[in-house]
Amino acid sequence: MPDRIEHRARFDLVRYANVWEDAEVLRSALAPGPGKRVLSIASAGDNAFALLATGAEVVAADLSPAQLALVELKRAAIRRLGHGETLAFLGVRRSDQDRRQVYERLERDLPERVRDFWRERLDEVADGVVNHGKFESYFRLFRERVLPLIHRRATVLGLLAERDAAGRQAFYHGEWDNLRWRLLFRIFFSRFAMGRLGRDPEFFRYVEGSVAERILGRVEYALTVLPTHDNPYLEHILTGGFKTSLPLYLRPEVFADLKRNLDRLTLFEGPIEKAAETHRDAGFDGFNLSDIFEYLDPKASAEVYGRLLEAARPGARFAYWNMLVPRRLGEAFPGRVRSLDAEAKELFARDLAFFYSAFVLEEAV
Repeated sequence: MPDRIEHRARFDLVRYANVWEDAEVLRSALAPGPGKRVLSIASAGDNAFALLATGAEVVAADLSPAQLALVELKRAAIRRLGHGETLAFLGVRRSDQDRRQVYERLERDLPERVRDFWRERLDEVADGVVNHGKFESYFRLFRERVLPLIHRRATVLGLLAERDAAGRQAFYHGEWDNLRWRLLFRIFFSRFAMGRLGRDPEFFRYVEGSVAERILGRVEYALTVLPTHDNPYLEHILTGGFKTSLPLYLRPEVFADLKRNLDRLTLFEGPIEKAAETHRDAGFDGFNLSDIFEYLDPKASAEVYGRLLEAARPGARFAYWNMLVPRRLGEAFPGRVRSLDAEAKELFARDLAFFYSAFVLEEAV
């Protein structure tokens, strides 16, 4: 049987309530815009929305009906509500209204299967859906149970203060990086803990070496080299919300364009290569592949990439991340794909979603 992640992991729950990949890096890499078509992993929808706001046509695919139900609900909120109302309904901001009552106004925009999904989860709607993915629950456990054993609240908030690079280095090494931090981090972000509490054990099938050590190195980079005061991913992990830094698709300057372009979004349930084949007649200019190759062996990864390549227009770009498993699929297609290593390296240097070990950007020729 082919190595298919859908046969090995669960896809009947919202695993990600937010997308944990930097949308600004993605938009710079794929250069979407009017007249462009992009095929994207749907996940929680955030990056598909960020691409959509540029005026591009976006097909967003996912194996998980739960993730697509979340995207549908976010789309309905963006369509029917104002900017502040959307932030409040999703759970980004405090709501003065019962979110279940707001949901009733949005139901008419939802397919029946999506209505059935959310009617069984109205408590999550009432609390704000961006707070209720499995990955977000994992971070909540870290924030509420582990982090207080390491640092006082004032120190945690101090990490988010605006500093220059020298100041961040001094704070990290002088205030943050103690023995308890290193010990508890290695335990909580181990392969075992992440696999069972945050992601899925099958997502680590092809990972070699220590998961925690490699993530710890990336976290140190994020806390010392990258700005910490306006990083929405870091803020959500440490505080449980986007209080000062919003995901790109929810920023006021992006939201109006997104609302205007919602009809350019098509959702597809199934493997992304099947979505490519179904919608290949017009071809695609860009592919947001998230980190899907982490979960596949090299042969299966190359097979998927090849089928996507068949739907690529000349000059189409492929963007994807490596977290713990090195994958560079363009190398399997010499003469058909070229690597954009210099550009990818520059983009990765400012990637605020700091879990990943590499960002790969390739172009069809």
